Amino acid sequence: PEMMAGRVKTLHPKIHGGILGRRGIDDAVMQEHRIPAIDMVVVNLYPFQQTIAQAGVTVEGARGQIDIGGPCMIRASAKNFIRVASVVDPTDYGPLVSELKQNGGKTSLAMRFALAQKAFDHTAGYDRAIADYLGARTANEAAAGYRFQDR
Repeated sequence: PEMMAGRVKTLHPKIHGGILGRRGIDDAVMQEHRIPAIDMVVVNLYPFQQTIAQAGVTVEGARGQIDIGGPCMIRASAKNFIRVASVVDPTDYGPLVSELKQNGGKTSLAMRFALAQKAFDHTAGYDRAIADYLGARTANEAAAGYRFQDR
């Protein structure tokens, strides 16, 4: 179940097993654990870049817009492009729907590979924006307002 006010919700073996499962190889494990195969992952990440572009955004406000599960699902599906389509750009919806209609509900290897390339580029840019944002701050600035102890 989703928990911790939405902070934990997508990192689950049934989700990642369904995305990463190799058809014809992992079928028995997937059946044993009742993991359905996932053929397409469509993810819109939390709007980190748009959030930090706003005047007056706090570090806490920015941190709240760092998506964890989305990039994980994107990367898992892009890694398994042989079997799974990873969709991160709404401009790809139209071509994707056209291909699905033309191919009886299936995507081509060429489409999945192109989507995987775009997916890895997308998550790299997302991570770069986060690294740049945090890199421009000190630890004390980033932790302002939190009660913590060094461990």
